[in-house]
Amino acid sequence: MSTTRVFLLASALARLIEKERGGQRVRQGFFPDRADRSAHVQLAGETGHLILVSQSAADPHEEPAGISRSQAEALLELTAGRIEYLSITIAIGSHNATIQRVITPAPLDLISITFKQDRSARKFQPPVWFGPEVSSDLSYRARSIALAGLPSASEVEVTNAALHSLLDVLDHRAGEPQPQPSRAVRAPEPSEPILDAETEQDLDRLNIEDSVIRELARSLQPQGR
Repeated sequence: MSTTRVFLLASALARLIEKERGGQRVRQGFFPDRADRSAHVQLAGETGHLILVSQSAADPHEEPAGISRSQAEALLELTAGRIEYLSITIAIGSHNATIQRVITPAPLDLISITFKQDRSARKFQPPVWFGPEVSSDLSYRARSIALAGLPSASEVEVTNAALHSLLDVLDHRAGEPQPQPSRAVRAPEPSEPILDAETEQDLDRLNIEDSVIRELARSLQPQGR
């Protein structure tokens, strides 16, 4: 049985990830719950689905049925509550995580990872750029947000360690071994300056990090009234 762990995410970091990876706009509308089942409509891009969910606590089961975009939009207008978010996929080591940048009913950033086995979920150690875990808090589920509004989420702090850890993930360097000291080599002649491939890569990465850090600083500045 799969297990999903959900964490809050600092909005400034979510914004950087969106800038690097883009995302897909998703709209979901939820009908009121019934004793034995629930239903919701989802529109992702041009793809629509009507999804029936059994209320069995032991093994909830989803039954999606494909519908047209126009049908999905018509059904969304009939739902009791709606949520709209940007869905972004990002690889974290051997896992794929999904970021939800909630737009409606109000801004909120979440990141979730689904594990095939509960043991793998328990062993997972979230990176330092993740915020507090809210996996067991039902008020952070899409249905609850759509029907009841956002919970009172605390602000997630952005630290230097969190920023650099995320930059490594975006630069595909997370988990890579640190470069070892190289053996001494004969220096090139002054008239023939040479930069090896590793040095050029490091300079490129520093330029990228400098640009991203400046963008983060701008995003954290108070907005003028």
